[in-house]
Amino acid sequence: MTAENTIANVYNALEQVMDPEIPVLNVLDLGMITDVAVHDNTVQIKMIPTFAACPAVSFIQQQIREIVGRETSLPVEVSIDKDVHWHSNRLSDTAKEKLRNFGIAAPQIHEGELHAEIMLNTPCPHCSSKNTYLRSPFGSTLCRAIHYCKDCGMVFEQFKPVQ
Repeated sequence: MTAENTIANVYNALEQVMDPEIPVLNVLDLGMITDVAVHDNTVQIKMIPTFAACPAVSFIQQQIREIVGRETSLPVEVSIDKDVHWHSNRLSDTAKEKLRNFGIAAPQIHEGELHAEIMLNTPCPHCSSKNTYLRSPFGSTLCRAIHYCKDCGMVFEQFKPVQ
């Protein structure tokens, strides 16, 4: 198998590595993978956590090693890329759509500097209304906030914007 084929297989396998807290998103959707290489018949993957204190990082690394190793039949090394920091603009458009379909509002695009207003009037993932308000900046996980939609009456979570 050529290195090109192996890398293509790695990316196909990474589509199967799901976020344990938002199981409709994979590590590629989240923009967590910063580099994939094959050296000396070993797959080397660099990743970044979505939040510095994310409790799922070691689990995700383990899943990457298992799934990519199974799909490529090669040893897999997964390291944290300390040169790149994750920000919510790394979420793919597919990820944002998957979040909405799952009932979680996607973070708004930001231009590098975050202000509190970016979390206000977050569109409701259930009815698309912007007639919403922030109930709590603290959701069920570190990466989520809780909102309320005044139009449909639904409480929903938002994946927090991060710079």
